[in-house]
Amino acid sequence: MSDLMYLSGYPEQLQQQVRQLIQKQQLGTWLEKRYPEKHTIQSDSALFDYVTELKNRYMRNVSAISKVRYDSKLSIVHHALGLNVRKAQLQGSKIKRKHDIIIASVFREASPEFLRMIAVHELAHLKETQHDKAFYQLCEYMEPSYHQLEFDFRMFMTHRELMKKSQNTES
Repeated sequence: MSDLMYLSGYPEQLQQQVRQLIQKQQLGTWLEKRYPEKHTIQSDSALFDYVTELKNRYMRNVSAISKVRYDSKLSIVHHALGLNVRKAQLQGSKIKRKHDIIIASVFREASPEFLRMIAVHELAHLKETQHDKAFYQLCEYMEPSYHQLEFDFRMFMTHRELMKKSQNTES
């Protein structure tokens, strides 16, 4: 079923439970009950402060972050929900490394838990480049509910897509 593109990697049993919520038109209600709050981190500077505080709390030995920003052009389906950009600049005989984190603008309207999940994900990439066991262990160290939040965020994205489709159908 194409309406579950964000959940295609999950077991069929979980996908079926989501389909049932969709058929009963309860997915939005379920998400609102589980994640009723929206965060207030709307500006790039507030996002930078938020991510830097997480980095300082959990990853003190990792080099500093140069920039953190929201990006409305980040392609959610084709690329990623966040990017970790590494730059190396030669200044005289020294190499200066910069780390930028870019987070999709969809997180501006998401719950604080979802913002934390993507921030943790992108911070973990500062230390672990691949999505392997060490990467996910680091994510869980920073956010013990990481896997549940990732799944729930995928349900949020599924609901968002369905709402867009229904609005386009009504127009």
